[in-house]
Amino acid sequence: MAEWPDVRDRAGMLHPGAAGMAAAQGRFCGVPADRHLVGAKHTTGATPVVYDLLAYTAAYGRFPRLGTRYCTRQFKEAVEEAAFTPVINRLKVTLGLAGTPRAVKLRRPVRRLKVLGLRAEESRDRAQRPAYRHVHRNGVRHVDEWCPVKDWTKHEVRALHTATGMTHHWTYDSRPGADDWQGTSRSSCSLCFLASRRDLLLGVARRPRLAALIARVEQARGDTFRPDWSMAQLIAWSSRPGAPAPGIVLPDQTPEFAHLEQQVSLALARAPRRLPHLATRLPVIGSDGCAARCC
Repeated sequence: MAEWPDVRDRAGMLHPGAAGMAAAQGRFCGVPADRHLVGAKHTTGATPVVYDLLAYTAAYGRFPRLGTRYCTRQFKEAVEEAAFTPVINRLKVTLGLAGTPRAVKLRRPVRRLKVLGLRAEESRDRAQRPAYRHVHRNGVRHVDEWCPVKDWTKHEVRALHTATGMTHHWTYDSRPGADDWQGTSRSSCSLCFLASRRDLLLGVARRPRLAALIARVEQARGDTFRPDWSMAQLIAWSSRPGAPAPGIVLPDQTPEFAHLEQQVSLALARAPRRLPHLATRLPVIGSDGCAARCC
């Protein structure tokens, strides 16, 4: 539920969410379909089901902060690493580095290059990040990271899409299919604690049921979505004059959303793993999206 879902525009044309857009752009760049991997975090147990970030937050008791970005680690990096484990296991044998996929002693680790579309102007942290760096190594895998468009501006990115005809995610537009880049400034989670105020107001207006569910977690756990803005405040601001028009309002009346609501209810029925007051020691995010020191 954190990601923007598939939607249809006024003409009935389908505009894919994150996974579908990644597949479409991969095909556009000539990446074979069998190279496209889709991963998700699942619960443990005999019958695992998809475990959503908001349900995790409800169980944890605190929302992500700059100092505790468990959303990135648990729902992006760990999922990505797990998705590539079968690929690494096959390459052990294909490259002649081991006789079986489960071998742990290789003649050399399998080398893997992570290519990311992070750009310097998106945040201070990304500006300081090297364009190429080594990130992980053990006896099985050697992982490097490359950000080839780190120094690109958003205007250069948009110009590339215009020149090549490559599609972009629908949330960048004022409405799906508008192709005007007047929507959210980034295509991250629908409601991300690192997003700008305008992007959050758009997200609240576009996904009111999700915003209301986040506000419910806030009230139950006593922690706010951000140290400076609560989701309850953002919901109120989104309906004021001058707030950005959503362009589309998603009903979120799907089995997946019903499953999320059930997960959140079950999590809130139990004691949280962390107390919310400890989060006040972490950095506060200002209205420009940058971190500031707590007083």
